[in-house]
Amino acid sequence: MSLPTTASWLHRNARTGLEVAFFQEHEGGWRISGATTAVEDGESWFVEYAITVDTAWHTRSAEISGRSASGARRTVLESGGDGRWRVDGVTDPRLDGCFDVDLESSSMTNTLPVHRLGLAPGAAAEAPAVYVRAGDLAVERLEQRYERIGDRDFAYAAPVFDFSCVLRYDRHLLVHDYPGIAVRLS
Repeated sequence: MSLPTTASWLHRNARTGLEVAFFQEHEGGWRISGATTAVEDGESWFVEYAITVDTAWHTRSAEISGRSASGARRTVLESGGDGRWRVDGVTDPRLDGCFDVDLESSSMTNTLPVHRLGLAPGAAAEAPAVYVRAGDLAVERLEQRYERIGDRDFAYAAPVFDFSCVLRYDRHLLVHDYPGIAVRLS
């Protein structure tokens, strides 16, 4: 599936801000570079990312840097595509079985599991992800579930946050509308 050269999202409701991402073919997969900045609960933050996915949309690496009132941070995530991860060079078994990276600051990262899973209409799958917090770049495991309920609509749930919604995607399977979080601008 082809992707546009760039896409952007306006954060809304939960935070105020903007995200911009650039897509470049890379070794049969994709390299996605972007930045997101916002004010959330009175705190400002900035996150920059470069994520590489292979031909099967397994996340292979993510270089993330950010800044908030607590200071500047950087973290590097690496995987052999087998669901095992190194965080800043150290193996982290909490993340075993995760094939995607989900940045708290990014709507774009909800694109990764949808491409990787390739769900048929009516099908559902668990999609645990390596979750990176916006303010301090803390890394944790996030249990998630996607169910394809329409041509471009997916029921999404993240039980730890007691959160669920219907994510609407465009023809490239990039998030178009993430209720309460962001809407696609371009």
